[in-house]
Amino acid sequence: MTCLGQRGLILSAPSSGSGKTTLTLGLLRALSRRGVDVSGAKSGPDYIDPRFHVAACGRDCPNLDAWAMQPSRIQNLATSGADLLLIEGAMGLFDGAPPDGRGATADLARQLGLPVVMVVDCARLAHSVTPLVAGFAAHDRDVHLAGVILNNVGSPRHETMLRSALKDSRIPVLGTVHRQAGMEHPSRHLGLVQAGEHPDLQAYLNRVADAVEAAIDLDALTELAEPIPALAQTGPQVSAPGKRIAIASDRAFAFAYPHILADWQAEGAVILPFSPLSDETPDPTADFIFLPGGYPELHTETLATARTFRAGMRAATCPIYGECGGYMVLGHAITDKDGNKHEMLGLLDLETSFATRKLHLGYRSLTATHGPFAGDWTAHEFHYVTTLRAEGTPLFIACDAEGNALPPMGLIRGHVSGSFAHLIDRA
Repeated sequence: MTCLGQRGLILSAPSSGSGKTTLTLGLLRALSRRGVDVSGAKSGPDYIDPRFHVAACGRDCPNLDAWAMQPSRIQNLATSGADLLLIEGAMGLFDGAPPDGRGATADLARQLGLPVVMVVDCARLAHSVTPLVAGFAAHDRDVHLAGVILNNVGSPRHETMLRSALKDSRIPVLGTVHRQAGMEHPSRHLGLVQAGEHPDLQAYLNRVADAVEAAIDLDALTELAEPIPALAQTGPQVSAPGKRIAIASDRAFAFAYPHILADWQAEGAVILPFSPLSDETPDPTADFIFLPGGYPELHTETLATARTFRAGMRAATCPIYGECGGYMVLGHAITDKDGNKHEMLGLLDLETSFATRKLHLGYRSLTATHGPFAGDWTAHEFHYVTTLRAEGTPLFIACDAEGNALPPMGLIRGHVSGSFAHLIDRA
């Protein structure tokens, strides 16, 4: 095993769609095949990319969210993994929440003191790569652009043009990845297909790793990594809502943040997974039931006919909480994209529909005065659902990232509550 010490490096880009995720996965797999103790992390509120990171290198992948997490949380998560940490950025390097871009990947670079390698999509770019790279390098002197990877290069002649344009730059070119088939992720309306749904995930990861290993100077890239400053470890920041917590866990309910589950377990809570899609019921000894987000809209018929699951949920008397997809399943019905209505649990007076899509996206500041998660929270909302009916007592007072008041979020009725927001950390 190669030992590099606790060092880190950030992979970012000028914009979304530049190939960060593909190249990060290829690097994680290629380095792990070489015996490097490497793990990944993901900037921002993302549930899907981290699962691919885990599959690529076999190590846990935390979310590092510079908008929603306390600095101590980020620091501890960044230093709790492998010898070498590759952090995959989100969107463009300086893109964050309005109004000032807080939460951008650049904030992680400043906070952790780590260098950035920028992935540049060169499919429609030649000599203009020079001012592009120079502009990003000069924009913020506290963000160290240490190298670039030229992606989607069309031909050897195209590569020669790009390298010639950058020959006088002080930013080294670490590799050029030529355009080739079989490198893309399958996707759907909310982004990537989940890792567990990829038709041939291991073959895909090896194929991407082969391409990366042939195109990128891995030794030069890893030598750019810098030590990650460690802080004294802090205790759990999110208290466990129970001692025995039943958590829905399958392809319909896959979006639970590992750092929150780890906090619960650090307090001694026992996690009891169950699969609604397999018609399993929550453990009857559970004193809290959690339905995370996911893609229940892809499994409405199965959920509507899961009699054991439905009976167990309706019979439970302990607190029940649902986030986003889990929240929708707690309602009376979900209408799918074709306009078909499917009965759900009926524990909250809520009906939602995918027949008319409406995007809800952004960070949220939440306050609850009651329910299992009373207090102040940072959170994120991302869904394409139209709410047809939501009646009852709201759960959260809500503001957006700019501090503007939003309508109250979520519902609570007796021991059942939930909302569209994904809780990230204590505010």
